[in-house]
Amino acid sequence: MLVSHAFAMETPLITEHRVAGAQLGDFSGCVLPESFSDFQAEYRAGRRSVALFDTNWHAILTLAGPDRVRYLNAMVTNNIQGLADGRGVFALLLNPQGHILVELEVYRQPDKLLTLSHASVRERTFSTLDKYIIMDNVVLEDVTEHVGSIAIEGPRAASIIQQAIGIAVEDLPEMAIQEVKVERIPCQFLRRSHFGQPGAEFLTRRDRLPSLWKKLLAGVRAHGGQPIGMRTLNTLRLEAGVPWFPEDFNDSVIPHEAGLENTHINFSKGCYTGQEIVERVRSRGHVNRRLVRLQFKFTGAQPAPGTKLRAASAEVGQVTSVAALPAGGFAIGMGYVRREHNAPGSVLEFDGGSATVGAWQGVGAPPIQTPAH
Repeated sequence: MLVSHAFAMETPLITEHRVAGAQLGDFSGCVLPESFSDFQAEYRAGRRSVALFDTNWHAILTLAGPDRVRYLNAMVTNNIQGLADGRGVFALLLNPQGHILVELEVYRQPDKLLTLSHASVRERTFSTLDKYIIMDNVVLEDVTEHVGSIAIEGPRAASIIQQAIGIAVEDLPEMAIQEVKVERIPCQFLRRSHFGQPGAEFLTRRDRLPSLWKKLLAGVRAHGGQPIGMRTLNTLRLEAGVPWFPEDFNDSVIPHEAGLENTHINFSKGCYTGQEIVERVRSRGHVNRRLVRLQFKFTGAQPAPGTKLRAASAEVGQVTSVAALPAGGFAIGMGYVRREHNAPGSVLEFDGGSATVGAWQGVGAPPIQTPAH
């Protein structure tokens, strides 16, 4: 059995954001706040106090039925069978050539699996997961049009979360999930960090989301924080070394190229589509290009995603993401660079500046060392 719905582009909080004077933008097919106020003020909130942000770039699906765990475990790269109730994990859907079709967050609950992907691949996610439900007793439902999400993160986020729902964030593992209420609003609470600080994400019915936003915003402002837009969130996540789907990895790359083998893949589980390629790359021990962190110096405009990187006049890489820093003349980002030129400290060129490869490859690195701000 399956239930599907049309693709909704706009955040369900768009009216609230417009009233607040937020600048809106299109981010991989999702209309979300680009900024609420001054970039420097938003950046300080994320780094020094607490930030509230709109995460309605999700496509949200559920799997129910007695075969749901076994079925999804056979579809994705990570171990769903081994997940305990109340826990979550990152995973990937691959094509037979090992390329990344979808990134998933999968949370196991007593009666269902909650899966989050990106709205830009909503139909792909649904159709890929639906494709092999033939004899399995699985009910796949797309609930994106009924559920919305908000995140809170920063050094003071734990205090607000404790006051709102009575849960000590530090007592929960990353990607834990619980049913909670913020005052009288029922929510799914995810222990979830988007840029390396203490944080959480709340999912609730779309019609309740504006009330939830206002309640959390009051707590955020009381602790010296504020809402932030996607521009600031992009800077914070790049500083923390967090790649985004589809900007930094998508169906043009395989997991090892994106540095996802330690966070999104379980090498001891059973078969799944694309596993043969994943194992072949692991046995070979390297890939020809790799996603790396980059620090840019430039004299004019900062480089844009898609900017070509060169070494000795030869093209050796390409930028995927860029974010300005509060200190002018500098920016950070990510990009793919060929193996011969992606050692930390390597300096590459682009039209109008240079890019230095950071001391990082893969997910979960400490914050990048950036100019003082």
